[in-house]
Amino acid sequence: MVDVIGAGFPRTGTTSMKAALERLGLGPCHHMSEVLESSSLADRWAAIASTPAGEVDWVRLMEGWRSGVDWPLSFFWRELADAFPDARILLTVRDPYRWYASMRATIFEAIRESVRAPDDQLLPEELTTILPLLDRMWNAHFGVGPGEVPDEATAVAAFERHTARVRAEVPADRLLVYRVGQGWEPLCGFLGVDVPDEPFPRLNDTEAMLAKQEEWRRDASIGRP
Repeated sequence: MVDVIGAGFPRTGTTSMKAALERLGLGPCHHMSEVLESSSLADRWAAIASTPAGEVDWVRLMEGWRSGVDWPLSFFWRELADAFPDARILLTVRDPYRWYASMRATIFEAIRESVRAPDDQLLPEELTTILPLLDRMWNAHFGVGPGEVPDEATAVAAFERHTARVRAEVPADRLLVYRVGQGWEPLCGFLGVDVPDEPFPRLNDTEAMLAKQEEWRRDASIGRP
């Protein structure tokens, strides 16, 4: 059964939040990182790319996970909130302009390279598998396909629109709007658990993501004739 549904965009501290939720006993926590490392999980998500949200068996799709943050899960936060009415909704946020700069340097660039890659370039199998779903998500949020990088104004407007929608549609007693750097207290108070006697996770996944992108480029270079 899913207890926490993350509704925030990527690059809002979701990697740190995943570690925090798992530390609090709410794991395993679903994250895009797992999708990119598991062909079976990528297949599970790819299967809903062209399926109307109302026809998806969300309970089956989320089998084995107690919580989740980041895309693709957070894109479907509304459907998941309905499927798991007792789950709490966690909206991670940050300054939208800093968010855009981080997205542009990492996720936007990685997807742009992947979509525009030559036919003979080797792409991670899992990323190739979920490209149709990413296309759906990109278009819904930014009005462009995943091969295009939205400009700052478009992306920031999408971020703020999404934040406003979650705030408006989720009852206050079911929602926590969490800003990066707030620490354990608001999260633990929201979940009704004790505050751990250790620092809140602060994982710098920007460096890890850039390293992963470089690994993809290196593998692609080796695979060319």
